[in-house]
Amino acid sequence: MAARNTARKRAFQILFEGDQRGVDVQTVLGDWIRHSRTDTRQPPVSEYTMQLVEGYAKYAKRIDELISQYAVSWTLDRMPVVDRNILRLGAYELIWVDETPDAVVLDEAVQLAKEFSTDESPAFVNGLLGRFKELKSSLRRDEV
Repeated sequence: MAARNTARKRAFQILFEGDQRGVDVQTVLGDWIRHSRTDTRQPPVSEYTMQLVEGYAKYAKRIDELISQYAVSWTLDRMPVVDRNILRLGAYELIWVDETPDAVVLDEAVQLAKEFSTDESPAFVNGLLGRFKELKSSLRRDEV
């Protein structure tokens, strides 16, 4: 499971970088892949990292709609950038990746928030993703 944990962390970093740079996450993913091929100090980008980033990109608009709709008292642009991208990644994996148990998605997202964000962030991330878990069947739409 450590490989999946690392893959999620790297996917989060790619989403964060794309958000900060104002570029598409698939562009950032391509940069990371090229960089890992030309610099032996950089670990390769795992298949699961690629799946997470590409999956998020496919449903990005819907995911941002859901976060905006269910984040009480927070607009997407006012939300801390770290939290926003942890939620994006967690929402994609929770709603559209059936192979990953819901509890694992929530735990991993909370761990990312503990590592990279504020003291209040783990509870915020857990609460919003927990709400998505409860509503999962009604949130899943395959339109892009």
